[in-house]
Amino acid sequence: MDLRMWKVVYSTGFYYEKVLGVLRGQVRRLRDLLRIADYDLIYVFMWVTPFGTTVFERAVRGLAKRVIYDIEDNVLIERTSTARVSHPNRWIASLKGAGKARFLIRSADHVITSSPFLNGLCLKINDNRLSTYISSSVDTDRFRPANLYHNEDVIVIGWTGTFSSKIYLDLLRSVFLQLADRVKFKLKVIGNFDYNLPGIDLEVVQWSSQTEVEDLQTIDIGVYPLPIDDWVLGKSGLKAIQYMAFGLPIVATKVGTTPLLISDEVDGLLVESQEEWVDALERLVREPDLRRKLGEAARAKAVQKYSVSAVKLDYRRVLESVMKDNSV
Repeated sequence: MDLRMWKVVYSTGFYYEKVLGVLRGQVRRLRDLLRIADYDLIYVFMWVTPFGTTVFERAVRGLAKRVIYDIEDNVLIERTSTARVSHPNRWIASLKGAGKARFLIRSADHVITSSPFLNGLCLKINDNRLSTYISSSVDTDRFRPANLYHNEDVIVIGWTGTFSSKIYLDLLRSVFLQLADRVKFKLKVIGNFDYNLPGIDLEVVQWSSQTEVEDLQTIDIGVYPLPIDDWVLGKSGLKAIQYMAFGLPIVATKVGTTPLLISDEVDGLLVESQEEWVDALERLVREPDLRRKLGEAARAKAVQKYSVSAVKLDYRRVLESVMKDNSV
């Protein structure tokens, strides 16, 4: 997907532009096939192509000397009915099957996964029984704290994501309405879509790589809501790691990878029910000292465990092992 396609893919309409965007991508992949054999290793992230059969994947596997497959989402398990219905392009989603990902998982020389749960599935499928869980990472030199942890201004609760993950933000609509009856706060949504929540002091900011850091630095509390189902067990928790890098106290659903990333009451708050969501957010809005304690601990953990400099060593070990074990 090139930048022209990205600008319209989650918008209503623009069918002509979307079809052209898909065709441009297919042409690029055809061109790539002509040069794959020139490389010592091919690194595939998520898809060779997103639609159709496994033709492109089989061509890459046949032409490549070595293949590493990096899979970020749990595409092996069908999404819940809620997620499926809320997909921005349902007919396009129906064209994406698990067959392409399953072929790559099975045939790759090594698989890299986004969660321990997904890694366990891939270990059973991969012919070589080689799969490694590597946490998502962020540039902690760029994502730096700017929070003063005080209550002199209205506290800002923030969420960031794309249209496809808006369904997770919607899980908190009633939570925010209940919270507004207890404390004063502002909700800031950073994404690539418009959002409405009557009765809430709401600011919607269109995501931009140029202003991403500044926008996230205006948040006091980060929220990471997820449904409790098998689909989210494959999610990496990148949003949570981003909040942590900015030194923000985070409230997250206790499911999947989040309990591995966040230690409850140490560097964040983990919740399961709607009542726990409201109570946790009220505590953080009212208690600046708690926000400071959790936020500073979250920042320290992000630098130590989830920074690019920390995680790159894991990637290097996988790359070196594949080159060593499959010498040509």
